[in-house]
Amino acid sequence: MMKTRSSKISAWQILFLCCPALFFLVVSGCGKSGYFVYTIKSDHFEKPLHITGDPADGLGAFYYETEDEKCWLPAEPVATAQTDTGVIYKFKGQCEGIKMVSLKVEREGEDYLFSLSATPTPDDGEAILRWGINIQADPDEFFTGIFERTVDGPQKNSWEKGIKTAMDLRGQKVEMLVKPSLGLYAPFYISSRGYGFFAEGSWPGSFDFCKDNNRLVQIQLEGPKTIFRIYTSGDPEDIVRKHALAVGPSVLPPKWAFLPWRWRDDHVNLPQFYDGTKVTAPYNSQVVEDILMMEALDIPCGVYWVDRPWATGSDGYDDFNWDQARFPKPEAMIQWLAKKNINFVLWIAPWVTGEMKQVADSKGYTLEGQKDRTDKISLMDFTNPEATRWWQEQGLSKLLKMGVKGFKLDRSEEVVPEDYENNAFDGRNTRELRNEYPVLYARAAYQISKKIRGDDFVLMARAAYTGSSRYASFWGGDIASGQEGLRAAIIAQLRSAVLGYPVWGSDTGGYWQGDLDPEVTARWLAFSCFSPIMEVGPTENRGFWDMKQKPYYDKQLIATWRLYAKLHTRLQEYSYSCAQEANQTGMPIVRPLFLVYPEQKEAWRDWQTFLYGPDILVSAIWKKGVTEHTLYLPKGEEWVDAWNPQKTYTGGQKISVRAAVPRIPLFIRKNAKVDLGDLSALYKESLKRAADRPNLTKLQRSIQ
Repeated sequence: MMKTRSSKISAWQILFLCCPALFFLVVSGCGKSGYFVYTIKSDHFEKPLHITGDPADGLGAFYYETEDEKCWLPAEPVATAQTDTGVIYKFKGQCEGIKMVSLKVEREGEDYLFSLSATPTPDDGEAILRWGINIQADPDEFFTGIFERTVDGPQKNSWEKGIKTAMDLRGQKVEMLVKPSLGLYAPFYISSRGYGFFAEGSWPGSFDFCKDNNRLVQIQLEGPKTIFRIYTSGDPEDIVRKHALAVGPSVLPPKWAFLPWRWRDDHVNLPQFYDGTKVTAPYNSQVVEDILMMEALDIPCGVYWVDRPWATGSDGYDDFNWDQARFPKPEAMIQWLAKKNINFVLWIAPWVTGEMKQVADSKGYTLEGQKDRTDKISLMDFTNPEATRWWQEQGLSKLLKMGVKGFKLDRSEEVVPEDYENNAFDGRNTRELRNEYPVLYARAAYQISKKIRGDDFVLMARAAYTGSSRYASFWGGDIASGQEGLRAAIIAQLRSAVLGYPVWGSDTGGYWQGDLDPEVTARWLAFSCFSPIMEVGPTENRGFWDMKQKPYYDKQLIATWRLYAKLHTRLQEYSYSCAQEANQTGMPIVRPLFLVYPEQKEAWRDWQTFLYGPDILVSAIWKKGVTEHTLYLPKGEEWVDAWNPQKTYTGGQKISVRAAVPRIPLFIRKNAKVDLGDLSALYKESLKRAADRPNLTKLQRSIQ
C-alpha cells in the first residue's frame, strides 16, 4: 500500500538535488535477459518501481511493432546523452525498416516523462503501429482508473448478475477505445504502490492489469510515437489532483446545477394527465404534469431536461426545429419554467438530420466512414472550424437565445469511425481521432453556450476522454435498471472521480432492461442525493404517482424522492463549494476512502463507502432486502450518525447500522459545519405530504 506523505527530505531527494542524473537509474541487461530495464527509486516507494518485462516469458520492458514485426528494446543503448532534465537513450533498430529508436526520460518534480519515437531506414522505412510498456506489479497491488465501467466488453457485462468485480482493475484487460454508453475513459490509472500512469494523445491502446501475466501491467499504445508520464507520490490524492489539473481544470457549473433535476426519455403530448384529468394547459402535458405534481408534493426541482424526440422529423431531431405538436409553444414553456426558477436543458447529438444534413454533406462538413444510418444522419467534423461555426450558429444558437440553459451531449461514442482509411479535416485519420471526438463535441457546444449565456449554462456529456472535463459535466450512460445496475452506477461515480470527471450523475432508477423496481429505485434516490448531479429519470417515462405496478400511486417512493431531493437541495452550497475546490485544486467532489486514507487497508476494500466532499461519509446500498449494513469508518476521525446525531463512533473500525429502505448509512465528521437536519422527521413529513394525492384540475388553473 502507499506510504503516507512525509515533509522530510529523504536521502534520495538530497541525491537528486546534488546530482540529478543519478536519479535516472537504469539497470541494463536484467541478468541474461538481453532487454533494457528502467528503474525508478523514490522515497514514496517501499521498493523501486521497475519498468521491466518477464524474461522467463520472453518479455522486455519496451517494444515497438510494425506491420510485420514486434521488437524489444535491447539491453544496451548505442548512445546515451545527458540533458538538463534527463537522459536520451538511442537504440539500434531491431525491426526491419527501423534505423533507430529513441527513448527520452525527463524528470519533472517528482514525476517522470517518457517519450518513445523511431527513425525509419531511408530506403524501405517502416511506420511504427504501436508501442508496448511493461511495469512490474506486486502480488497484492491495487489498480483503478481507466474508465467508468466495472468491466470491459459489452456494457451489460458491468451489471451481470452475481458480478463481484468492483473498483480494483487487477485481473482485467481494458481496451482504451471510447465505447457506448458508459463512455468516460482516460488512459490514466493509479496504483497502491504509490504511482500513477498517464498516456498523452488520443490513439487507442490497451491496459492489461496482471491478466495475461500476474507479475506485470502490460500497456499497448498505438501511434508512430508515444509519450507517457509516471506520477509518484505517497498520497494518491496528490496524483489524482495533479492529473485533474493537468488535463483540466474541470468546469465549474452554475450553482443551480446542484439542485435536483427531472426528465423523461420520451415526452408525449397527451389530452389528459395520468389520472384522467383533461389537459387545458398550453404546453406539453407531461412536462406540465411533472412540474405541477412536484410543486404540490413539495419536491424541489431546479433543472428540467427534455430528451429526444423534441424536434421535427422521423428522428425527432431535424434542423433543431421544435415539433410543435409534441411541444406546443416551446419558448413560452421555457419562460413558464424560468418563472419557477427551473432551468431548461435540451438533448442534442453530434450529428445533423433533415435539411442540415444535406447542407453539411454538400459542404464537406461531416466525417467520412461513420458506422451507421448514413442515409438519415451525418456526423459533424469538429476539427473543421468552419463546420463547427455553422453547426453552432444554425443549431445551438437559436435554442440558447430562446432560453435553453444547456445541453445533454449524447451519442458522441456511437457511430464515430475508428479506421485508418478516413481522414478528418485536420488531416488525422479517424483511428487517432476517435477517442478525442467527444472532447471536440463538448468544446464546440461549450464555445457557443459561453458566448451567448456567459456562465449561466450547463453541459452534461455521456462520453468523455482526456480534456472533456474542461467543458462538461457527465452522466453515467444508459445503465440498466435493477440492483446490479445501481451497483455499476456506484462504481462509475467513484471511478469518474479518480479519472478527473468530478461533476457526475446517473439516471436514477436506471435507464432500461426490465421494469423499474421500487426498492432499487428508492436506494438509487438515496445514492443520487450524494452525487453532484441528482437527476431523476426516465422512470419509465412516468411519475412515481403513475407506476406500472401496484401501488400505482407509490406514496413511499414519492416520500423517498421528496426526502432526498430536499436533502440534496440543503447540500447545494456544500456541493458547489466542493465543485469550486475541484476546479481550483483538482480534488474530486466524491472521494473513495483510499484517496483520503491510503494507509488504511480497509479503505481500499470498502468500495461502497465514500466521502461526499470533505465531511460527509456515505455508504451506498445496492442489494435488495438489506436491513442492516456493515461499513468501515476511517481511523483518526470521530463520526456522527446523521440519522441519530446522539450517536458518535470512533474511526478505525467496522460497524453495523440499521439500513432499511429508505435509510442510507450516513455520517458527518465530528465538528464539521454540516447540518443535514432531522432526517427521520423529514421522511415522516414527506410520507404525510405524499398521502394526499394532488388535484390536477385545480393545479393547472394557475397556468391559465
